[in-house]
Amino acid sequence: MAAHEGEFTWYELMTTDLPAAQRFYTAAMGWEVQDVSRPEMAYILFSASGVPACGLMDVPEPGIPPGFFGYVATDDVERTTEKARALGATIHKEPTDVPGVGSFAVLSDPQGAAFGLHQWSDAATAPGPALMSPGRMSWHEIMTTDWEAAFGFYGELFGWQKSDAIDMGPMGTYQLFTGPGGGDAVGGMFNKPPQIPQPFWLYYVAVPAIAPAVERIRAGGGQIINGPMEVPGGAWIVQGIDPQGAMFALVGMRP
Repeated sequence: MAAHEGEFTWYELMTTDLPAAQRFYTAAMGWEVQDVSRPEMAYILFSASGVPACGLMDVPEPGIPPGFFGYVATDDVERTTEKARALGATIHKEPTDVPGVGSFAVLSDPQGAAFGLHQWSDAATAPGPALMSPGRMSWHEIMTTDWEAAFGFYGELFGWQKSDAIDMGPMGTYQLFTGPGGGDAVGGMFNKPPQIPQPFWLYYVAVPAIAPAVERIRAGGGQIINGPMEVPGGAWIVQGIDPQGAMFALVGMRP
């Protein structure tokens, strides 16, 4: 079994302005930068305390909105792609090799939320889970049309398990989930409100404190669209939009 199989293992920000996005996120998140571009594609590697956190690239096609994209690790991307297809997923990009990095595929679940699969060439280099580690993606949240059906899909595909269920009143249930091995929750699922047009995954970057991060976001031209607000467990969250229009979120244990 591959290291971290069935867990989110990589993230990419697809943007319309690489230099501007690089400036914004290095200031807002404190990310370090390494240019690992290839002749055929510009690619920036963001790191936190020397650990790779996220890639930055141009949107692959005109008309695709800027946004963050997450990949789940697998030890056989072709087999997992076929299993996902059989479970009702739509395959947007069939398994593709990236020399020296690994293989990946791009899918959307039966409700329409996009995600990726990643098979690392060297599993030992795969960044592991990083719950509340500053600068790392620490929470994974899906807003969907039917969270119970979505959990059935991801549970069957990756072995995810249910954790606590939080009653949000009129907004319904917020179902926490763990990776295939159980343990701490790594994300949540809930039914999106009607004004959200499309199911999607939202990824939360951990920060030491929310208030200073909000100041940096605003100073860099970003917008805060929700929060800061306290959530069960004592953490604080905020959701925002970067200057290029990509939605992002932060989580911290201090306001």
